[in-house]
Amino acid sequence: MIDGVRGSAVGREWRGMAELTDKGALELATILDTMADGVFVVDTKGIVRRWNRAMERLTGYTEAEAVGQPCSLLRCDGCPENACPFGVMECHLYKSGTVDHAEARIHRKNGGIMPVMKTARVMADAQGNPIGAVETLTDISSLRRLQSEVLQLRRAVEDRFEFHDIVGRSPAMREVFSLIELAAASQVIVLIYGETGTGKELVAKAIHHLSDRKAGPFVTVNCAALSESLLESELFGHVRGAFTGAIKDHVGRFESAHQGTIFLDEIGEVSPLVQVKLLRVIQERTLERVGESTLRTVDVRIIAATHRNLLERVREGLFREDLYYRLKVFPIAVPPLRDRKEDIEPLVRRFVRQFNARTGKGITGLTADAMRILMDYCWPGNVRELEHAIEHAFVTCPKGLIGPFDLPVEIRRVELKRALCSDAAPEPAPADTPPTRRRKTVTRDRLLAMLQRYEWNKAEVARRLGVDRTSVWRKMKALGISLEPPGEE
Repeated sequence: MIDGVRGSAVGREWRGMAELTDKGALELATILDTMADGVFVVDTKGIVRRWNRAMERLTGYTEAEAVGQPCSLLRCDGCPENACPFGVMECHLYKSGTVDHAEARIHRKNGGIMPVMKTARVMADAQGNPIGAVETLTDISSLRRLQSEVLQLRRAVEDRFEFHDIVGRSPAMREVFSLIELAAASQVIVLIYGETGTGKELVAKAIHHLSDRKAGPFVTVNCAALSESLLESELFGHVRGAFTGAIKDHVGRFESAHQGTIFLDEIGEVSPLVQVKLLRVIQERTLERVGESTLRTVDVRIIAATHRNLLERVREGLFREDLYYRLKVFPIAVPPLRDRKEDIEPLVRRFVRQFNARTGKGITGLTADAMRILMDYCWPGNVRELEHAIEHAFVTCPKGLIGPFDLPVEIRRVELKRALCSDAAPEPAPADTPPTRRRKTVTRDRLLAMLQRYEWNKAEVARRLGVDRTSVWRKMKALGISLEPPGEE
């Protein structure tokens, strides 16, 4: 490469570099022809004066075809849009004096396009006046192919960690994937166990979309979100006049899911009355809308989910034993995130991609320190809490890598981490499998401390305890704790 060539000798001999025959010019030509990179020289009007053999190989143009032609024959997309040749002052190279390792594409003689790395320098005489420029082009086609292959391999590896929108590479999740495939190949009722935020609904959706019912509807009902009367109407429908406010017939979720799948989330929270009706649907595949006696037949696959140990609920008299055994035909336990921390990294990559697409930011990942904090945390809120942590980081991090201080305070502060992790709910195991950890007894002092910590947010306290909000209300009443914060009764 010729860099900043100056001096009167160059000025005297520039009268026609292609016509130079002295020993120095011959040595220069030999040096240029032995270079692996393409090298060519242009004058101040953009006319090619020298063209080495590597340029012939890169472009397909011989020296005889290129010398005397404007450099625009390469149609380089790294050049200005102005047509060549043009005056010295119009060329960005002559304005800047240099181009360093700029990626560009040139057009070969046969019409093909070649990616190149471009470097250029302006040559000047003793007075500093430009007399031409020398450019080198490096073929980076093989580099682009390797980058493409690496990207494909990376996507293939990441795809291995995703199973119908569920991310996991741990042995525990691979076992879940196997159970999903087995469940999808049959029509049995599936009962999914897992803590809040572990992805029970994603498991249910995967079973549905892999099954013969994938063309049918997938209907979700959160049994803990509705009162007994509303849940009964929502599940089985009602007729006009069945109760105050029933101004027209209403089709229930079971009928809406005909020839498809209904997902009953938090099945452990349904009332005894609704349990009786559910048992009838399971046994006879018929139902009655609220307010009528007509039997309606439904063809629905049932998938239920709970964060509770249903066998304990049966023993406590809160859940029907016959319904329990009808539901637990094929149980699937989704492990908590704290027991499969090797899944955190692929989950983070997934969430970064999602929030980049949503926000338009260019977040490239997490620093090593930030990732270490995530790996050390116990994740009482499981995958959902991890997703919210990354979403929080996207608010505070403008671009580049997410650092420790971009993460939520409760994740990075030791004392808060200890407090939250001590309140983490144990994994709800299938009823015929003893739980690995015993849930702590919620004493009055402990419940009061948690209510104060979370500013009487009963939904947040319930989430931390791994129970539903109504259980927190009942416990507060049983222990004589006001439902409202002190001073607001």
